[in-house]
Amino acid sequence: MDEDSKPLLGLAHTGEYYTDSLDSKLRRPFHVEPRNIVDDDVQERVSAAASVLSSRVHYYGRLTGSSDRLLVPPNHVIPAPEDIYIYSPLGTAFKVQGGESAAKNPSIVTIFAIWNTMMGTSILSIPWGIKQAGFTLGIIIIVLMGLLTLYCCYRVLKSPKSIPYVDTSDWEFPDVCKYYFGAFGKWSSLIFSLVSLIGAMVVYWVLMSNFLFNTGKFIYNYVHNVNISDTEFGTNGTDRVVCPYPDLDPDKNRSVVFYVGENSTGHDVFDRWWSKTNTIPFYLIILLLPLLNFRSASFFARFTFLGTISVMYLIILVTLKAARLGFHLAFYWFEPSKLFVPEFRSLFPQLSGVLTLAFFIHNCIITLMKSNRHQENNVRDLSLAYLLVGLTYLYVGVLIFASFPSPPLSKECIEPNFLDNFPSSDILVFVARTCLLFQMTTVYPLLGYLVRVQLMGQIFGDHYPGFLHVFVLNIVVVGAGVLMARFYPNIGSIIRYSGAMCGLALVFVLPSLIHMIALKRRGELRWPSAVFHGLLILLGVANLLGQFFM
Repeated sequence: MDEDSKPLLGLAHTGEYYTDSLDSKLRRPFHVEPRNIVDDDVQERVSAAASVLSSRVHYYGRLTGSSDRLLVPPNHVIPAPEDIYIYSPLGTAFKVQGGESAAKNPSIVTIFAIWNTMMGTSILSIPWGIKQAGFTLGIIIIVLMGLLTLYCCYRVLKSPKSIPYVDTSDWEFPDVCKYYFGAFGKWSSLIFSLVSLIGAMVVYWVLMSNFLFNTGKFIYNYVHNVNISDTEFGTNGTDRVVCPYPDLDPDKNRSVVFYVGENSTGHDVFDRWWSKTNTIPFYLIILLLPLLNFRSASFFARFTFLGTISVMYLIILVTLKAARLGFHLAFYWFEPSKLFVPEFRSLFPQLSGVLTLAFFIHNCIITLMKSNRHQENNVRDLSLAYLLVGLTYLYVGVLIFASFPSPPLSKECIEPNFLDNFPSSDILVFVARTCLLFQMTTVYPLLGYLVRVQLMGQIFGDHYPGFLHVFVLNIVVVGAGVLMARFYPNIGSIIRYSGAMCGLALVFVLPSLIHMIALKRRGELRWPSAVFHGLLILLGVANLLGQFFM
């Protein structure tokens, strides 16, 4: 295989191409090194037409030089990638077909693609967020945050078209930020994107530690015929729910377990070496750290369908649990009891922080919408997708909150991960934890790959500058996950902090500023628009500051 054909083959298989590689003398235009080729047969021959196409790309590259943008190869010369994978923080990955089929998806496919991409682990924290905000206020905040993030997402989608006299058909939102704010816009979008990705990886590590612990505990109790007493569980019919921290103090978490027909010494050894916070986070290093050092994440991207399956199973699980447990709501303001459900609470910023990330898709919405067959329906399809996501969050959050038994347990027992409110012996929940564990094991390397590509690409101009560089980066990212799983395994707080931080820039501030600047340059900025978008920016700032005072 000739040298010109190899880059083209790598491009076709990896779906990667560099539109700004012309700014670097160290890389040839649209070049992907042979080691990045993802194919079982590296010696595969390419057609004569493909070889000619590759030669044309290199010909334009010789004409271009290092900085002249006027001779950039035209779109019809650039090879089209076969597969593009879109990732969402704390969510899943979705494969968008490239090339000629990139704009041939019907609206229904586009809508569910956005829903699939946006659905993530934050769905596990929605019932906890409603508890923190109060039942009525929680529902109102979900609706309002959905509308606000939808509008900001609409502004992101329209932002490339606000730039006159420039072909922005292949631009993404970071390119728009660079156009308006220069290097500051580029680096700010990069930093906050890394915050969302690393925050996602930390949450995944905490959840994987949780799911691995409960899965192992279920198997151990089943093999050893361990019976758990009812003294620590509230019951309703045949279903049990658990309050892991009855005194709302994690240090007082002591399970009351009775063992039948065996010496408890063996169980003490198991508990010592199979601890959710002391040992499990370190065991995961053996499994996940080697996976982060792979040069390509294409293998793990093949399992993205598990995200949709996991969300659908969670919806079915919530429906079954709510049907069996029944609703337990009472609004007695003057006769409070364990049945009392506060409608408004001052901790509502915690829910808004979670929802900022739960509704976050702003970093990839432009790419997703490029695959829509009818571009004139983009706004309608985006709105319908947000409606579907909002209804999903409301359905899961309201059902879990309303059906949580009280008495004998208070709704204060609802955990940031609502699966923790079910014992490890619950078979249906065991299946959910096992599926989520496997799904997160495949998505975690994808998130790590994105962190590496974004950071290393900006610093070194190469997403894999060397094993040592990549290994040090992975050690830092894994170390952050281990430390949080060991000392602060509260996914609700991790999600709300990272959501409020990345949402400040990528949801509220940058889209609003870009829209106002574009209007001002056209002489169309009016005070109602300036006031409204200024309030959006203040809301993003207040949302972030509120996380530190609640």
